[in-house]
Amino acid sequence: MTDTKKGHGGAAMPVRQKERFAILDILRGLALVGIAVANFPEFALYTFLKPEAAAAMPTASVDSVVRFLQYVFVDGKFYTIFSLLFGIGFSIIMANAERRGASGFRIFYRRMAVLLAIGFLHLMFIWSGDILMLYALMGMLLPLFRRASDRALLSWAAALLFLPVVIDLACQLAGVSLSAGVVRLQWHYCAKYGITEDNFAYWLRDADSYAGVFQFLIQGAIVRVQEFVDGNRYFKVLGLFLIGLWLGRRRMYAHLVLRRRWLLRVARVGFALGLPLSVVYAWSSVNGHPLGNAFHSLLYFVSVYPMGFAYVAAVCLIHQRRPGLRFFCLFGFSGRMALTNYIGQSVWGMALFYGIGLGFGASTGLVFVVLVALGVCVAEAVFSRWWLRLCNFGPLEWLWRMATYGRRFPLLRR
Repeated sequence: MTDTKKGHGGAAMPVRQKERFAILDILRGLALVGIAVANFPEFALYTFLKPEAAAAMPTASVDSVVRFLQYVFVDGKFYTIFSLLFGIGFSIIMANAERRGASGFRIFYRRMAVLLAIGFLHLMFIWSGDILMLYALMGMLLPLFRRASDRALLSWAAALLFLPVVIDLACQLAGVSLSAGVVRLQWHYCAKYGITEDNFAYWLRDADSYAGVFQFLIQGAIVRVQEFVDGNRYFKVLGLFLIGLWLGRRRMYAHLVLRRRWLLRVARVGFALGLPLSVVYAWSSVNGHPLGNAFHSLLYFVSVYPMGFAYVAAVCLIHQRRPGLRFFCLFGFSGRMALTNYIGQSVWGMALFYGIGLGFGASTGLVFVVLVALGVCVAEAVFSRWWLRLCNFGPLEWLWRMATYGRRFPLLRR
């Protein structure tokens, strides 16, 4: 999300580079790294392998350690950061629209509509793990909270984040599955195309044309709906949006020096609480939720969010002390092109692991998959730095802005 300013003739325009806050781009860029590490096991089809196939890999012993560490340090934490940043972006858009007299709601809803379209195309034609559609749909609810007090925002956020625990407990006690109908629909399409449990993990690797990939993406889009239902993801995303809205309203990102004590407290409490509980959460995830979905959902609540908040606070503290840190600055370029790089990760995954690309899927150990993900992130950061030396926006960011504001912006720098 970006700022909005009033240009010539009173028209709303995106913020200029000199008006951006570097910490938001840095956080967004680092979040992309965590998201890549979380998503590439699915791009590589490792997630779909049966346990005996994964255990037969030469790297199996190391992979089991990497998988556990992913649950401890990565799972859920970085999409938490991304969601917070989305809420902050909304607060920036609305604050500047009200201050400068532009129609903030019209701009925001048009922005969300374009993001919804981008997410739909991504979901249906590139990768079934898209999150943009959900962000756009939940984002459209944010204006309902624009007049809420800070206390009301945090109360709503806490309730929404804890609600999945209540829902999972109710479903567990009643012995029902909210996604049963969605699962039946998914396997209907699997049967239609000949996708079975035996070839599921290898379908995309063996696909020799995009038609085969598209068949898998159709059922994959239905699986994505199932994941949102089973994970109660819509409540989680909206709750994190509201915390981001609260952070943005208080302009926490603009006063890091003044907020140092508060950031230290968030980092210390977040790591002290989240790290040991993330180990328990990882144990539960690796062992298939042996104590039930409700307990696993509770572990998610008490481990993932504190760790995610602690990550944000720690990065802010480091940036405040060393604003010129090269590592952060490099990934800040990625953050300025977050949409392009997020979609780009999916294209990298398709090119490397699917049969229409290099076909390395379902045969690469998890440790190498993670290394590939990190390599892709570095390549995207370097590319982003080069691109932004020549251009004002990332390619998809440029299209997104023009569709949002209904006018053409110069792509190349003068």
